[in-house]
Amino acid sequence: MTPVDSRSDAYTRWAVEEIEASIDLKRRTLETQLPVIVAIAQRIVDTFRRGNRVLLCGNGGSAADAQHIAAEFVSRFRRERRGLPAIALTTDTSILTAIGNDYGYERVFARQVEALGQPGDAVIGISTSGTSASVLAAMRTARDGGMTTIGLAGATGGLLIDHVEVCLCVPSHNTARIQEVHITVAHVVCEIVERALFSSV
Repeated sequence: MTPVDSRSDAYTRWAVEEIEASIDLKRRTLETQLPVIVAIAQRIVDTFRRGNRVLLCGNGGSAADAQHIAAEFVSRFRRERRGLPAIALTTDTSILTAIGNDYGYERVFARQVEALGQPGDAVIGISTSGTSASVLAAMRTARDGGMTTIGLAGATGGLLIDHVEVCLCVPSHNTARIQEVHITVAHVVCEIVERALFSSV
């Protein structure tokens, strides 16, 4: 066997291991978190039905997930329908840097929740560790402002679980795997929202 063949075999094995690990975690999440997923979907459906909006925040990969989820609501997921009001609090560099400079990074999302959020809105905080200070501060501000609070976390939810009404706790400590489940669950929620609001099913 040539070195190239050896590397190819290793790459194949690693690819299978990673994909199987992702599949296994999604199965375990389904087994343990299904009522939570349904509760999250119900809160978001209720938020849009009231004419309120969804605000989302997170750091790093979770910031990308916040933007991804907001785009599914504002543009569309699978159905042609009117846009749904959702804002990712991770995108405006002038706002992010102004708040970070003036108040410290911990307040970067909380200040936006204070400025943009209204009672009845829903705020989704995404933190794989459940300990992100900026996300926790945003959820405290949302709760104090009469908003629905939803968390997406890993393992046991960290500190985030105590700051939100409902929290998805993906049963893993592997950041990449948790993020994969977060976006899968987000797509499930988007499907439920579209069916609930825009079909007779």
